[in-house]
Amino acid sequence: QVQLVESGGGLVQAGGSLRVSCAASGRTASTYAMGWFRQAPGKEREFVAVINWNSGTTYYTASVKGRFTISRDNAKNTVYLQMNRLEPEDTAVYYCAAQTRALGQYDTWGQGTLVTVSS
Repeated sequence: QVQLVESGGGLVQAGGSLRVSCAASGRTASTYAMGWFRQAPGKEREFVAVINWNSGTTYYTASVKGRFTISRDNAKNTVYLQMNRLEPEDTAVYYCAAQTRALGQYDTWGQGTLVTVSS
């Protein structure tokens, strides 16, 4: 089993930057990919970005492309989401998720970290 712990959320002004982290522990050797999702108040959880754990290939949802960067540190079993030019619409709880049993299926989730962007 894999456990995920997010950190780095907080309050930032619009236009600012923030980096959230997700540390994985446990049986991480079987991880196919890790992704970030977010859930804004009153809205459904939505996909933000994903990174293939071996190749480093990344994919982003259109609304964050060019502003957010997902990266990983395999030695630390940690994935990062660097968020630049933040907008109030980016306010949400950000969740880290892992694909450990099958590529394309998220089966492990973190507890989430709150990012608040003030206007």
